[in-house]
Order: sequence, then C-alpha cells, then structure tokens
Amino acid sequence: MLEITYLRENAARAAAGLKKRGLDAEQSIQDILKLDELRRQNQNELDQALAESNKISKEIGMLYKSGKREEAESAKQRTSELKERIKELQQEQEQLKNSLEQDLVALPNVPIDSVPAGNSEADNEEVSRHGEISKLPEGAKPHWEIAEEKQLIRFDLGVKITGAGFPVYQGKGARLQRALINFFLEENIKAGFEEYQPPLMVNEESGFGTGQLPDKEGQMYHMQTDNLYAIPTAEVPITNIFRDEILAEDSLPIKATAYSACFRREAGSYGKDVRGLNRLHQFDKVEVVCLTKPEDSMAMLDTMVEHIAGLLQKLELPYRILRLCGGDLGFTSAITYDFEVWSAAQERWLEVSSVSNFKTFQTNRMKIRYRGEDKKTQLLHSLNGSALALPRIVAALLENHQGPEGVRVPQALQAYTGFEII
Repeated sequence: MLEITYLRENAARAAAGLKKRGLDAEQSIQDILKLDELRRQNQNELDQALAESNKISKEIGMLYKSGKREEAESAKQRTSELKERIKELQQEQEQLKNSLEQDLVALPNVPIDSVPAGNSEADNEEVSRHGEISKLPEGAKPHWEIAEEKQLIRFDLGVKITGAGFPVYQGKGARLQRALINFFLEENIKAGFEEYQPPLMVNEESGFGTGQLPDKEGQMYHMQTDNLYAIPTAEVPITNIFRDEILAEDSLPIKATAYSACFRREAGSYGKDVRGLNRLHQFDKVEVVCLTKPEDSMAMLDTMVEHIAGLLQKLELPYRILRLCGGDLGFTSAITYDFEVWSAAQERWLEVSSVSNFKTFQTNRMKIRYRGEDKKTQLLHSLNGSALALPRIVAALLENHQGPEGVRVPQALQAYTGFEII
C-alpha cells in the first residue's frame, strides 16, 4: 500500500509512474488527497474537542468547591455537548480512515524510474543473456516425454489422485526434486540467508500484508471453514513473521530463505503453455526474502539478482534476465527482474524466478519498521525472489542435458542426487 505521505509530496510523480502500468490514476490520487485532507481536518477538530473537554472537566470540581454552582452546571452542560460532538467526530474519523484505506489499497505500487513503460511481456527489456543456446539433435524429446519414459513424473497418477496440475514424482524424479531443494537451500544459507520452515496456510491478515489479498484472491485456494488460504509462495508467511514488529537497526538486513510447496489455482490457464511442468497448481519452490533500510534496498536487489544468476550457472542452464515493463509488473512491485531458462526441446524461454523490490508497499501494510539511532521509527523496504522454482528448472534440466545415454546431472547437483545420470 502506498504511503499517504508519499502521495502528498509526490502526487504528480506517482501519477506519471502509474502511467507506465497503463493506469490513469491522476483523479484517483486527487480523490485520495481530498479524503486525507478531510480526515486531517476532522482529526484536528476532534483533538481540540477532546482538549476542551478535559480542560472543562478539571475546572468543574474547582467551581463547585468555590461555590460557583451555576458556572459548574453550565460547564457540565458544555461537557455533555462536547461528548456528543466527540462521538460524532470519532465515527466520522473511522469512516474517513476506512474510505481512505480502501482507496489506497486499490492503487498498485509506483514503478521506479528505471522501469520501462509498456503494456505486456512483449515490452519487457532483456538485460543480459548467459550460456550457449544450441539446438538438440534429431529425436530430442520434451520433458514430459522424458519424464514418462523414465518413470520420473506421473502426470496421470496426479490426475487420478487429485486432478490436472498435481503431478506425482517417483524414483529418481523424486530424488531430483529433493536434491534441488537441498541444493538451493544450502547455497542460500552460504550466501547469508537464514532458513525457515513456514506454515503452508495463512490467515487473511497475512495474505493482505504481502498483497495477495484482495488483488489475487481468485488465484488462491481458500479453506472456507477456517478462513485460511493455501500459500502461493513462501514469501507470504516468511515476510509476515515480521508483521507489526519494530526491528533494531543492528539486526538489518534480514535475509531469510524457505522451502515450501506452493498452491495456485492458475484460473484461466490453458493450451501448450500448461503442458507437463510448464504450469502447475502445486509445485515446490525455495524463496529468498529480505528486509532492508530504504537506502540499501537497490543494492540488495542487485545482490539477489547476482546470487540467483549464480545458481543457474551452477546448474549449467542457458538463461536470460529481463527487466519487466510497467504493464507486466506485479501489483505490489516497484521493480522486477525475471529469470528465464531456455527449454531446448520446446524452443522457448521459461520463467523460473522473479526478483522484486517492493520498497515500502508491503511493509506499510504490515507495519514492519526499524528504530534508528535517532530513536525514530521508519518503514523498511521488502524484497523477495525465487531461488528457485523447481518445475521449470526440472523441465530445463531434462531437456537441455538429455543425450544418447540419458539425462546428465550437473556436477554441482551430483552430491545431492547421489547419481550422475538418469
């Protein structure tokens, strides 16, 4: 959620930034600022009424003691009138606060200056490309055929047990999954991230805090009886660990990592883009989350991008990094870099990670602050990224590393798999 102080001081800049998303928000921002002005006027009148009421209440006893009964009765009448007005003002204040928050919640984050304008993924900027992209020999297969042939992943069993988008991994397929999870976690820990094991379900407050609610409510699995949501990413529970906390400055930056199963309805997904492991309703992912002081967040973003690039290099996969345009940014993000690996058999790029800086958008919702040397509290910046999402990594490994003898396991992963080839 955007800070109201930011909009007061940067209304024109915010409107110009949101135009990069294709959103004309100038009138919405002006409406928000009018509501804010009404709220502040109401608060000022409320403060004055409370102060007057307190002052008169102290004077009444003294007036009675001095024998000034008529003046005391008049003062009592005035306090009664003030109490009624205070009640009205408090109700108005609550209504104005609720209206203001509803309008603020509807606005997405403002892209930073380096984010390009654009309407869709076609307008994203390729920042860099790494690794050799070569065509596979004749007879090379897509990952779903390799997985079925070698009994690594059973899509049919997933359909039988649950439905489409819930695959069953078995044998070396299951071991490859476990190996990748351990590899990612260990590499993240070496890079200074502390490991957590979070719940797989969260409450409404947690979903709201990271911006999944109300923006992505239709994409989340909802347990209505308990009013809990299956997590779409470990970002949600991990970031909410620090909700309503005031952190010590010397504890920063917070660097956390977690493995979790992730659940997404992916409503409306269909066609070739969802075949095999390309798009699932349940999948495994290792996440990294950071909380930093505002002046450090862009440097942390660069560090996270470099770290995730190192993981893909160790897996010997061709990849590219994209800077997302305004129209392709997530609702909560101020800037996002996407990592895509090359799917050799499908001859297309597959997204495996999004690394984002949310600035204060999430921390303002969650009231995650720190106390500096001046003893004042200030909102932190939050960042997160996939390090990494497994399904498309597995797809790329099976397709890019296939050969006459089978699928070669990258050297960095062999200590975790216990085998060199499938």
